[in-house]
Amino acid sequence: MTPRRLPEDPQLRRLVVAQMSRRNVLTGAGGLTLAGLLAACGTGGTPTSQGSAEGGAVVDRSAEEKIVNWANWTLYLDYDSEAQTYPSLDAFTKQTGIQANYSEDIDGNDSYFGKVQGQLAAGQDIGQDIVTLTDWMTARMIRLGYTQELDRSNIPNAKNLLRNLQDVDFDPGRKHSLTWQSGFAGIAWNKKAIPGGLKSVSDLWNPELRGRVEVLDEMRDTLGLMMLENGVDIGGNWGDDEFDNALDDLRREIANGQIRQVKGNSYKQDLISEDALAVVAWSGDITQLNFEQGDKWEFILPEAGGTLWSDNLMVPVASPHKTNAEKLMNFYYDPENAATVAAWVNYISPVAGAREAMEKVDPSLVDNPLIFPTDEYLADAHVIRTLSADEETKYNDRFQKAIGN
Repeated sequence: MTPRRLPEDPQLRRLVVAQMSRRNVLTGAGGLTLAGLLAACGTGGTPTSQGSAEGGAVVDRSAEEKIVNWANWTLYLDYDSEAQTYPSLDAFTKQTGIQANYSEDIDGNDSYFGKVQGQLAAGQDIGQDIVTLTDWMTARMIRLGYTQELDRSNIPNAKNLLRNLQDVDFDPGRKHSLTWQSGFAGIAWNKKAIPGGLKSVSDLWNPELRGRVEVLDEMRDTLGLMMLENGVDIGGNWGDDEFDNALDDLRREIANGQIRQVKGNSYKQDLISEDALAVVAWSGDITQLNFEQGDKWEFILPEAGGTLWSDNLMVPVASPHKTNAEKLMNFYYDPENAATVAAWVNYISPVAGAREAMEKVDPSLVDNPLIFPTDEYLADAHVIRTLSADEETKYNDRFQKAIGN
């Protein structure tokens, strides 16, 4: 097989590597046995066939039921707090006549998958026509047969997906997924409470912050940052020793009360209440909170580097509104609509033409490195390497035990 060439443009190259490397263990070369597949995903059932629903074919009711249900993370779509509406979704409904029911149901990849796994394995409708999950969980969903193949004729704007993201190895040809946004994990803090600021993950362990620190329940981000702090090349050939050293650091800071809680997206509420003063955070969250709450927090990639990730749109296996879901994806792959979302969420847009469209939407954001990162900024972002089946099971189990799950 001829290896796929990476783009010459360093920015696109790093985004491609993010998509390729943050895939789940299930995309390893040569495939897995059924036993390995189930062990890696923690399920005792068998993968369902594509498009099955309790043994029968899924009936797409999009034509008669003009609705689409979408599960996403919090603060991940443009929102009008006064009207309590999502303006771009309103525009989608006006344009298509399809009512979009949007829910911020996803707080973490593992926690969300745990809630819907049983239904997916049984080929049942989970009540969502689109789910938005990170690359490694997207790979798991696709490999287990938990997604429907997309009809690209309903998504002509998919041609606007950055050229070198159109054929990722966890989803060759992008038959089952499209990138929603990409972003960074780093550290953030309350600027009034910590006027001197922070520079490194180690700064989170300062005694004056005891009980006011939170870290993410995403293993690849929290442990990735901690391994980087220990001088580990997380994209390289690290193993048990490097992982366990970082995990020991995490256990110590949980046990001694330095870390208040390990959380998913809900860490933002603790920043607002000031129960947490310093956190491992996702980039766009802090920008959005500052806009809403009055510029109270600072976000940086630590001196040792931050992590880079992507989230993806998928149609679950028994969704009865696949065509409507595809029309929604098509809407958000229009560059102007993509720029509208990027202007609010402040994550990296995967849509070619979004930067040019941003000139009309909000010219002040055209040079924002969190949306359109420079080569220099991207040089400080790292992607954790692909894990083998055994590693995925082993490291995830250790991490979950360490954080009390």
